[in-house]
Amino acid sequence: MTEAGTHASLFGNLPDDMASLCKIVQNNMIHVFWAERMKIKLSKARRSTLQIRPISEKLEQIAKTNSNALTAPRNLGQRQVGNCRDFTLFLVSMLRHKNIPARARCGFGTYFEPGRYIDHWVGEYWNAAEKRWIMVDSELDPSAVQTYNISFDPLDVPANEFITAGRAWKMCRTAKADPDKFGILDMHGLRFVWGDVVRDFLALNKIEILPWDGGWGFLNCKLSDPLPNEGTLKLYDKIAQLTVDINERFAEVRAYYKEEPMFRVPSEWGIREE
Repeated sequence: MTEAGTHASLFGNLPDDMASLCKIVQNNMIHVFWAERMKIKLSKARRSTLQIRPISEKLEQIAKTNSNALTAPRNLGQRQVGNCRDFTLFLVSMLRHKNIPARARCGFGTYFEPGRYIDHWVGEYWNAAEKRWIMVDSELDPSAVQTYNISFDPLDVPANEFITAGRAWKMCRTAKADPDKFGILDMHGLRFVWGDVVRDFLALNKIEILPWDGGWGFLNCKLSDPLPNEGTLKLYDKIAQLTVDINERFAEVRAYYKEEPMFRVPSEWGIREE
């Protein structure tokens, strides 16, 4: 998903600092929700780019619109329409291209609506000097920081501001949080949280699916479906815990992904594992 492929040349001479990398993302993308707020009328063709999964195809669209370097200013009409997953994918792709360990995380932001946990994606990268994984929200440009009254550094998001899906699942299952507080728009509940657990688990295996992908494997259910039996819920507990313990149990995550067919995405997607 994050390999630039034939468009790797666009990643030539990338800056080294995280702030500049995030500015590149923000310079080349516009969030679909922000476009609507700014009364930008999106054509059907521009909106359809939300369905693009791999970064290589997104880079192809960007190059078609403006063949200049990614650092060259792009007006709103030239930017790729995306969402939080796409902003994250872009950043993670650049970091991996620079051989910096990075991963996408799916979960919930606490900073968009008071009292709610909003479906969201962020990136994480390994800071060798500090010997820790640092969470980055590349979507939070100065305008977003002001709009949402963000008080933390988007380049080092605190763990209490972004709740990874596995942590959210545990909070809901132990009655420490209301499942209906987790979601986006009119979608919410424990089924929704489980969907994000699957997305996060897949992302930790470098399969960064779209926020609405479903209808197969562990995602073959509707939000309105009854919850599964307790035995299945305990299996979900196990999977969620693996994502929470990813730093200590990465080998287990990889092994379980490889052995569990319920994680296999549809073959017609043509996804090649990295």
